[in-house]
Amino acid sequence: MERARLARDIIDTCLEMTRMGLNQGTAGNISVRYRDGMLITPTGIPYEHLTEESIVYVDAQGRHEEDKLPSSEWRFHQVVYQTRPDANAVVHNHAVNCTAVSILNRPIPAIHYMIAAAGGNSIPCAPYATFGTRALSEHVAVALRDRKATLLQHHGLITCEENLEKALWLAQEVEVLAKLYLATLAIVDPVPVLSDDEIAIVLEKFKSYGLRVEA
Repeated sequence: MERARLARDIIDTCLEMTRMGLNQGTAGNISVRYRDGMLITPTGIPYEHLTEESIVYVDAQGRHEEDKLPSSEWRFHQVVYQTRPDANAVVHNHAVNCTAVSILNRPIPAIHYMIAAAGGNSIPCAPYATFGTRALSEHVAVALRDRKATLLQHHGLITCEENLEKALWLAQEVEVLAKLYLATLAIVDPVPVLSDDEIAIVLEKFKSYGLRVEA
C-alpha cells in the first residue's frame, strides 16, 4: 500500500536525520505530498517511537484525521507544496549551524558553488514569526518561490525536493554551507563570494548533477 510505504519512508528519513546530527529530540518535522494533501509527522512523538500508523494525513484544506495531531508546522509544509509544484517532500530541522546563521538573520551567500544546489546564488533567511502560524507560512512561501531551501530566522532550516532522499541530502549540504559561512565570517566580513555569472554556470551544470536516486 502506497500510504504505508510513504509513512515508512518518512520515519526512516526522520531517524536518518537524527543520526546525521541534523536534529535534536522532537524538533523538526518531515512530510511528503500525498493525494490532494500530504502525509506528515505527528506532533510531540519522538522519532524512535513512530509507527506507520502515527503519520498523519492532512488534506488540501488543512483538515487532518480526527484521531491524530499533525506537526504544529503543518501550515508551512502545506504552503511549500502549493508554492512549489515540483516539490514532493519537505524536511525541516534545527540543524545547529543553520540555526546559528538564522539567528544572525543573514542569508548564506555564494561562498561555495554548492549553493546552487538550492536553486540560486544564496540561501535566503525568512523573517521570524511564531512557529506554527500562518504568518510563518507566508514568509516561507516568499522565501521558497525560487529556492529549494531557506533558513527561518531564530528557528532553523527548510528544504524541499522531488523526493525525501534529495530533500535530506540538500539539508545536509546547506548545513555544511552554514558551517563554512560561520567559520569564514569569524575571519572576515563580508565573506568573499562567487559572482552571479559563475553561479549561473553552476546552475546549468546542476541540471545533470546531484544525488541520484534509483526508482
